[in-house]
Amino acid sequence: MTTTVSVHELTKTFGRVKPLDGLSLDFGPGVTGLLGPNGAGKTTLLRCLATTLAPDRGDIRVLGLDIADREQRTEARRRLGYLPQEPGFFTRFTAFELLDYIAILKEMTDRRHRHGEVRRVLAEVDLADRATTRIRKLSGGMRQRLALAQALLGEPELLVLDEPTVGLDPEQRMRFRALISRLGESRTVLLSTHQTEDVAALCERVITMKDGQVVFDGTPAGLTAGAAGLVWQSAERPHAGLFWRTSEGMYRTLGQRPAGAEPADPTIEDGYLLALDTSSTATAA
Repeated sequence: MTTTVSVHELTKTFGRVKPLDGLSLDFGPGVTGLLGPNGAGKTTLLRCLATTLAPDRGDIRVLGLDIADREQRTEARRRLGYLPQEPGFFTRFTAFELLDYIAILKEMTDRRHRHGEVRRVLAEVDLADRATTRIRKLSGGMRQRLALAQALLGEPELLVLDEPTVGLDPEQRMRFRALISRLGESRTVLLSTHQTEDVAALCERVITMKDGQVVFDGTPAGLTAGAAGLVWQSAERPHAGLFWRTSEGMYRTLGQRPAGAEPADPTIEDGYLLALDTSSTATAA
């Protein structure tokens, strides 16, 4: 694997909380998904990779650049695009004005080229017809797509996307998947998500994190296979384990086989839950 991003012994602490604890990972071209519960360290890792947060210890190299060095960090920023988990907006700007402003910050000085690039990314996220709409009048899903558009400015070699499908409806999520799948053919895309179906549909590699550490690193198929022989379906309500009632009125259980249960085909969500070693009982009536 060609390495485009390298993390070695990365540690970050906030007070008594240590979201990253000696984390070491390498990333290459293609789409990599980060899964994990809240507090697992996903956002902290992505912020460090996007150079918006400095680690306490450890080394990060992005596209061959040591981001601890000021000049190399500036060059890395020119070559990456970042969608934060909670993007901020100047709501009085129009969509075009905001992207034009960010393009200027990205050192796109030629006005004609810059405006062409703004129109290109608006079209990429299906917002071309909203170019002159003020951001305060855009829906939540449109704002999320606008935030993605700014990350795409300049065709960055590295895309760092934190919860990119939040607020998107099913059709918009399909468009997003098509776009990211295409982009991943020629660059490195790292995305954090709680949506296991997005990982299954998009990612060649999936990394599951818990408490600042990696508990699984492999393919979506490999994560799914980790649940083989540990997923059960029964008509009777189990007395223990992690289970829920399906739309067909059956009970789906992870872990030990309940009395009278039959094997069920595992999903990536099953593999994810078992990778986290979840043992609490969950029900959905």
